Amino acid sequence: MEAEPAQSLTLDQFIDHIAQQLETADLHYGHGAIDARSEALWIISKQLDLSPTEALDHLDQILSAEQINNALTVVKTRIETRKPLAYILGEAWLMGVPFFSSDQSIVPRSWIAELIVDGSLEPWLPADGKALDLCTGNGSLAILLALACPDIHVSACDISLPALAVAARNLDRHSLGTQVELFNGDLWDALPEPHDDNRFDLIICNPPYVNASSMNALPAEYHAEPALALAGGDDGMDLIRKIIANAPDYLSERGAIVIEIGNEYEHFKNAFPQIPVIWMEVSAGDEQVLLIQAEDLR
Repeated sequence: MEAEPAQSLTLDQFIDHIAQQLETADLHYGHGAIDARSEALWIISKQLDLSPTEALDHLDQILSAEQINNALTVVKTRIETRKPLAYILGEAWLMGVPFFSSDQSIVPRSWIAELIVDGSLEPWLPADGKALDLCTGNGSLAILLALACPDIHVSACDISLPALAVAARNLDRHSLGTQVELFNGDLWDALPEPHDDNRFDLIICNPPYVNASSMNALPAEYHAEPALALAGGDDGMDLIRKIIANAPDYLSERGAIVIEIGNEYEHFKNAFPQIPVIWMEVSAGDEQVLLIQAEDLR
């Protein structure tokens, strides 16, 4: 890939240039950026040590030759490897918050993040309440929850020790090591036995839920992520069955569990026709994230 000519380029002009290269490379988006221009903004903002949102206020800034060449190197790597950009840059942004990112865990992303930030889940979180992020991965949802509700205690667990290592780095980055506690283990086995003093007011979970047929058809960017964090069995519901079966033991009397299921709406309805579900509105629609109240699981 050739470097830009030695002419002055503004950030806005270079975003256009990078976006054109990405668009011709048949890449797949959805790991923190929705299209080629969003990724182009992300690539060059990293060279400026700004967030993508902050970079939008600097569109007229003239870029240095070093910034241009460094960005073009990232573009070349993105096209040749088909790895998610977050892995290449070592960083992802979720709801405007930065997180370390590596191939030890999936790229930070979840529609549950929208519900945390817009306050939709606060009715289930009393002051001094307890929350759990089940299948926490990189820790991003647990961190967003702790930042949004600084008076609660958050537990976060995952079966993957490498993913928890990333989560620990992110906790340190946001100085949340005392508010968020990490646990390692297979779903509920990671946690202490439930009793009256340690049940959760809110459980959030973005579990592996991709059905087997969809897993086989995923673009290369998704296959760069740990399959353990994506694959949900034949109908995508293998782990969700285990999660829902034991959730009542870990929820407080007026608690609730929030589960992301992505594109598996029909599979979920077929697997759990008897459970009253509240479908939560997110930017992708109202069939991707559900809430079940504790009283409807007992």
